[in-house]
Amino acid sequence: MIILAEGNFSPLHSKTANGAIVYLHDEVLAVIDSTQTGKTAQDVLGYGGTIPVVKNVEEALRFNPDTLLIGIAPAGGRLPESWHSEIVTTLRHRLNIISGLHTYISDDAEFAALAREFGCTIGDLRKIPPEFEVVSQGNWRARKAKTVLTVGTDCNIGKMTTMLEVYKEFRKRGWKSDFIGTGQTGILISGKGIAVDSIISDYVAGSIEKVIDASASQNPDVIFVEGQGALTHQGYSAVTLGLMHGTMPDAMILCHQPARRKDDYDIPLPGIKRLIRLHEEIVNVFRPTKIVGIGINSVGLSDEQSKIEAKKLEDATGLPSVDTLRFGGAKLADALEEYFKVNGKTR
Repeated sequence: MIILAEGNFSPLHSKTANGAIVYLHDEVLAVIDSTQTGKTAQDVLGYGGTIPVVKNVEEALRFNPDTLLIGIAPAGGRLPESWHSEIVTTLRHRLNIISGLHTYISDDAEFAALAREFGCTIGDLRKIPPEFEVVSQGNWRARKAKTVLTVGTDCNIGKMTTMLEVYKEFRKRGWKSDFIGTGQTGILISGKGIAVDSIISDYVAGSIEKVIDASASQNPDVIFVEGQGALTHQGYSAVTLGLMHGTMPDAMILCHQPARRKDDYDIPLPGIKRLIRLHEEIVNVFRPTKIVGIGINSVGLSDEQSKIEAKKLEDATGLPSVDTLRFGGAKLADALEEYFKVNGKTR
């Protein structure tokens, strides 16, 4: 694939592109961003190796791709008007398109006609099948598998990455585990899930419950659910609450960026101890749960600085803390294993 991230390729503004570069690295041929032509993914992100950044789709064709991935999810998730010609070029060169935008590429009459004419497919990751318009039934009460959910002190803070790394560690240790994507990037990586931010509010909890039930029918030990939004973010708190109620997690991992002091409303982030209590109490109304560890997003910090911030969080909260992208998911997996052992769950 080639990835379109025009004008937005960066550690914080192209998370779909970035997720693909980390977890689908061998499939990524190039990133399109005319403002950073000549750089590599490593130059821009600090990881990703020699994947080149090129000017446009035409230039990226020399790598012989078969797919274009829309690599950003801007506020509101709409297709930038300036990208129209790039989409047309993509389809005319018989490339398939994968998009996580709220704008459904496949619903555009011109794009759909071009896809038919040139034999391409358009996959809209956020398009919701009608069967997911369901209200939660409280099925967690009969569930045997343990569920783990990532939550965050803010949006765009590493919930998917933290969960994927812990999931990988659990599989390495022999636990029968599943990962459920709840956003376009998690679905792209895992090949399944539901984009909960595209669902009518009444159905968010029910839709994630439906996906978890399908996973639970395969008898896993643990189901890892990707978190979305943040309870204390005015724009995206509703999807977080729906996810918490639909998942009813046995345990949670809180994700935090130590360098971030305010959200994008310029409101200071609440203290981390207060946020731990808040998340636990919302689920504890229904069932016991606990935040067992903290996943750190240490963008802009060195490895040593990341470890220093982790130690500060551990001293303040008593919870193991680590940047799983840099240092792996073992530390948080240890905490989950110990919590499950105490609470009656073994392999």
